[in-house]
Amino acid sequence: MASIPFGVARLDSILGGGAPPGNVVLLSGESGAGAREFLYTSAAMNALGLGDQELFDLYYGDLEPDAAVPPEVHYVSFTSDKAAIRREMEYTMDEEIVDAAIDWISFADLSDAYFQLSPIPRDWYMGETTTLQELGNRSGREDVLTALGDYLSANAAGNLVVIDSITDLVSSVSDEIEWSDIAMLLKGLKKAAFHWEGLILLLVNEDALSAEKMGALMDAVGGTFRFTWETGGSQRARTMVVREFRGVLSRLEEENIVRFETDIHEGGLDISDVRKIR
Repeated sequence: MASIPFGVARLDSILGGGAPPGNVVLLSGESGAGAREFLYTSAAMNALGLGDQELFDLYYGDLEPDAAVPPEVHYVSFTSDKAAIRREMEYTMDEEIVDAAIDWISFADLSDAYFQLSPIPRDWYMGETTTLQELGNRSGREDVLTALGDYLSANAAGNLVVIDSITDLVSSVSDEIEWSDIAMLLKGLKKAAFHWEGLILLLVNEDALSAEKMGALMDAVGGTFRFTWETGGSQRARTMVVREFRGVLSRLEEENIVRFETDIHEGGLDISDVRKIR
């Protein structure tokens, strides 16, 4: 099977094309350190590869010989719709990239299932006024984990799916959804992804999780990219470390790569420098 490109050109080049098919990768980071921008770049560049080859060549370049853009790109969000995500993507990369890519991304807005048991008014997330009858019927509706599972079962095979974000699921832990349910879902997702032979990217803000929960998430996925801020003198730099990833980490270790410095420009997130063991 061909590798699935992450959409970050220099990283894909170093990895020989991207991610081996059948993987779930956790994008874990401090706020603003680049994890979200990596997610946006992955979705947009793979979508460009489907819909606008000229722009893809301009902003990404040539695919590695053993890499192939997946046939579909899916963006799953628990709190935002297509219009809101599009605006956020435009803060990260050039507007022409977003314009060309957006219609090649299938968006799944799970806000209804996510917020249904909360006291938040329905018009805040669905644009519809909540009625007393709807309040009485909420307990019988589909929960967000079931909605996510159903969507992945129908769309993940062979494709790129980005999920924004696991932090939202963790914050929804209550009488209806327990932490153990989320951990078990991810373990099952890792097993299913192997057979689907696609690539699933999970975004998580590690500032919102305890060390124990972060460890459980890392254990439940195939790979973890950690994004952090580094301060030197009067400047700050975004960095990325591959914490764990079978079939990928070994390649980096062979080249003595220990850390990537990243940058965000008109083409999204990219690798600006590679730190090696000297």
